[in-house]
Amino acid sequence: MSEAATKISIVTDKSKISPVNAKERPFPLEWTRNIGIAAHIDAGKTTTTERILFYSGAVHKIGEVHEGTAVTDWMEQERERGITITAAAISCAWNASNGPWMGINQRINIIDTPGHVDFTAEVERSMRVLDGAVAVFCAVAGVQPQSETVWRQANKYGVPRIAFVNKMDRTGADFFRAVSEMREKLKANAHPLFLPIGKEENFTGLIDLVQNVAYIFGTEEDALGLKPVTSEIPAEYVDQAQEYREKLTEAISDFDDVIAEKFLNGEEISVQELQIGVRKATVSMKFVGAIPGSAFKNKGVQRLLDCVVNYLPGPLDVPAMKGQDTDGKEVEAVVTDAGKLAGLAFKLWSDPFVGKLVFFRVYTGKLPKGMPLYNPRTRRTERVSRLVLMRAMDRDEIDMAYSGDICALVGVKDVITGDTLCDEDFDIRLEPPSFPEPVIAMSIEPNSKADQEKMGTALQRLVAEDPTLRVSTDPDTGQTILAGMGELHLDIIRDRMKREFKVEATSGKPQIAYRETILTAADGEGKFIRQSGGKGQYGHVVIKIEPNEKGKGIEVINEIVGGSIPKEFIKPSTDGLLEGCNNGVVAGYPVVDVKLRIVDGSFHDVDSSELAFKMAGIFAFKEAMKAANPILLEPIMTVEITTPEEYQGDLMGDINRRRGQIQGIENKNGAGIVTSHVPLEMLFGYVTDIRSLSKGRASASITPSHFEQVPNSLLPKIVESSSKAPART
Repeated sequence: MSEAATKISIVTDKSKISPVNAKERPFPLEWTRNIGIAAHIDAGKTTTTERILFYSGAVHKIGEVHEGTAVTDWMEQERERGITITAAAISCAWNASNGPWMGINQRINIIDTPGHVDFTAEVERSMRVLDGAVAVFCAVAGVQPQSETVWRQANKYGVPRIAFVNKMDRTGADFFRAVSEMREKLKANAHPLFLPIGKEENFTGLIDLVQNVAYIFGTEEDALGLKPVTSEIPAEYVDQAQEYREKLTEAISDFDDVIAEKFLNGEEISVQELQIGVRKATVSMKFVGAIPGSAFKNKGVQRLLDCVVNYLPGPLDVPAMKGQDTDGKEVEAVVTDAGKLAGLAFKLWSDPFVGKLVFFRVYTGKLPKGMPLYNPRTRRTERVSRLVLMRAMDRDEIDMAYSGDICALVGVKDVITGDTLCDEDFDIRLEPPSFPEPVIAMSIEPNSKADQEKMGTALQRLVAEDPTLRVSTDPDTGQTILAGMGELHLDIIRDRMKREFKVEATSGKPQIAYRETILTAADGEGKFIRQSGGKGQYGHVVIKIEPNEKGKGIEVINEIVGGSIPKEFIKPSTDGLLEGCNNGVVAGYPVVDVKLRIVDGSFHDVDSSELAFKMAGIFAFKEAMKAANPILLEPIMTVEITTPEEYQGDLMGDINRRRGQIQGIENKNGAGIVTSHVPLEMLFGYVTDIRSLSKGRASASITPSHFEQVPNSLLPKIVESSSKAPART
C-alpha cells in the first residue's frame, strides 16, 4: 500500500529529536504545529480560536466575538461587524492529555482566517504556508458554499485537515448529517473520531473512539469546561461506540499495514497503534477525522487540541516546499535549521507602531535578527531590523526564527506578497500563492487636494497588503478605479482609508468587472510603418488566435522559424499582444482565456525597433480578435438562501427576476435552502432586499462561481454604459 509509507515523526524523548533541529531552538520541529482555522462565515472559527487560546493559557480571559473582545479580531471594523477581515497569526503551547506526546509541551502557531468570500485572499495565502488545518463546520447548516471554497483551497496546497463540527448545542444540530455532507459534497473520506453524547440543549459530552472513554462536560463547578470528567462510555452508547470504532479501524487499515493485518485477523488493536494509524491517514490527505463540540459553550475544544497535536502534521511530516532556480530547474527547501535560509513572505500589514510588518514562513535555515535577506524578484538585499512572534496585535520580540516557524519581519521595505527571501547564495524562488481576479470596481475621488496626496499613499499601502485589490486610473475621466472581490471588500477598504489614513473620499456606484473572450479561431496581421525622412519605424507581426481552456488565461506561443522575426523582437511582439489583451474589442474590458501564436512577420535591417514590433503586436491582436467572434463575459455568483419555507416561493421568484437559475432546493430542520446562479450585476443591495422580502428571517451567502456570456439583448446597454463609466481592472 502506497499510503502505508506515509512519513510521520513521533518523537517523545528530546534526546532523540532529529539532528535537523538546532540545539538551542525552544520547540523541536517534531513538537511544532502550523495550523489554520478555516470555514464558512459564522461557523465559529474565531470563537474556536479564542477557546484554544484560553485553554492553552495564551490568554486568561475568554474573548467573545459578539462582545467585540476577541483577541484575533483586533481591527475596529472586525469588532464592530462581528466578522473576521484579516487573517490573524498567534502562537500558543499545548500539553496533550493522551497519545504519544502526553506530557510534552508543543508549540502551535495558529492562523484564524476570514470566512467571508470577499476576503478569500487571506485564506489563500494562509493555506500556502500551513502544514495542517482545522475545518470548522456548523452542526446545523453542515457544509456551506464557503466551506467548499476553503476545502478546495486546502486541496490545492496539499494541506491535511481535521474537522470540528461546532455548535452542537444549537437547535437542529446533527453531527452525523454534517459528516455525511462532508462525504457527499466535499468527497472527503470523513469518519468520526468522537461521538456526541446528546445534542442540542442535551449535548453533554464526547465519546473518544480511539481511547474508548467518555468525557462529560457541564458540571456546575466547572462552567468554563476546564476539567471535563473522564468516565466509562454510558451503557446506552456502548453499541454505537463499538460500531463506529470498527468503521474507523477499517478505514485506517487502508493506511497502516500493522492495523490492516490485525483487523483482518480479528486481533486487538492498541490505542497507540490506532493513534499512529489515524495520524498516517490524516497526513496522507486521504482521511479526515471529525470531532463534535460547542466552542461557545466550552465543550470539546481541549479534545480538538489533542487531535491537532496527535494527528495533524509537523513541518517534518509534509513534503519539502518546492521552488525554481534562475534556470527554471526545480529546487527543494528541505526543512533543517542547518541549511541555507529560504522562506516565503505571505502577508503584509501596516502596523501603526512599527510600520510595515511582513508575515514570513521560514522553510529552511535559521533567521537571526539583523540578518541581510536576498529577494530574487528585486535582486536586492534587505536587512531585518526586528523579529517578532505575533499574538494577534501583540508582539513578542525574538532574536532568532528557525525552520518551520511563522514570524513577522520588521525593517524590510521592497517586499510584496509571495516574495521569496533567502540567503544570497541560495538560488531559489518558492512558489507563491495565487489569487482570484477582482469581480467588482468603483471610482473613488478625494474630497480635497490634501486628501489626494494622502489617498495616493493609502492606496499604495493597501494594494501592497491585499493582492485582490487593484487600483487603476480611467484614461477617459482620470478617475481612480478600485477593483476588489465584492461590495463588502470595497466598503472595508474605503472605511480603512478614512480611519487609518484620515482620507476623506467620495465613492461612485460599484461597476461590474466584465471580461472578454472569443468563440472561434482567426488570423491577424499588424504592421507599424512610419517614414518621415531619416530613420523610420518598421514592425510586422502575423498571429493566430484561438480560444483557450476556461481558467487557463492568456498563452503566447512563439512559432517563428527561419528568422522572419529576429529573436530580439519576439519579446516586444509578445508584450504588444499582452498589452492588447488589456482592452478587448467589444467594450474595452480585459481579455481572458485565449491562445496567441506568433506565426510570421518581417523586419527591416535599419528601421525595425522594439517599439515598432510592440505596436505591430497590438495591431495584430486587435485585428485577430475582431475576426474571432468576440463575446463579453459577466461574473456569475452562487447564491445560497436559507429561509423559512413560507418565504421560499417569493425568494425564488425574486431570483428568477434577477436572471438567476435555480440549481437546487433542499430542506433542513424546517428551513428551505435554495441554491442558484445569479449574475453579479443583479445582486447589488441583494442582502437588504432579501431581508425585506422575508421580514428579516432569511439569509444569503454569495460566492463567485464562474463567468458566462452576456445575453445579446443586454450587450448594447453594457457597451454604452462602459464607454461613459468604464471599470477596467
